[in-house]
Amino acid sequence: MELNFPAYNFKVKTEENTNYVFDIIRKKYVVLTPEEWVRQHLLWYLIHEKGYPASLVAIEKGMEINGLKKRFDLLIFDNTGKPTLLAECKAPEIKLTQKVFEQIANYNRKFKVKKLVITNGLQHLMCVYTDDFSSYEFVKEIAHYVVK
Repeated sequence: MELNFPAYNFKVKTEENTNYVFDIIRKKYVVLTPEEWVRQHLLWYLIHEKGYPASLVAIEKGMEINGLKKRFDLLIFDNTGKPTLLAECKAPEIKLTQKVFEQIANYNRKFKVKKLVITNGLQHLMCVYTDDFSSYEFVKEIAHYVVK
């Protein structure tokens, strides 16, 4: 499926009627679901177009929020080890609603990053919080990586 990202040369394979894509962060093939297709495109976009170092990216790690086990899609750290960008990926058929934004904002209670990205591969939204987290604004473009 075509997404609103540049075209990338992913390693894809099929075994027993299941498609897999090689994840360069997890260093293994993962099942190629529609959401994974979006996640891989966002990952490559952040690394190749926006300058985020692959060594500072965490993908699909578990966490606990209000006693519930959850998994974030993508978390990027700055060069001091502080989380700097949190992203939530949805399949292309999922609309980016207030509920999706509330999901990532809830996850952000744990990480307290200033940059949040939600994408379904067709539409991308980035919001940036103020320094005191009292407000945020949506910006037109996903920010480039900035060395601290």
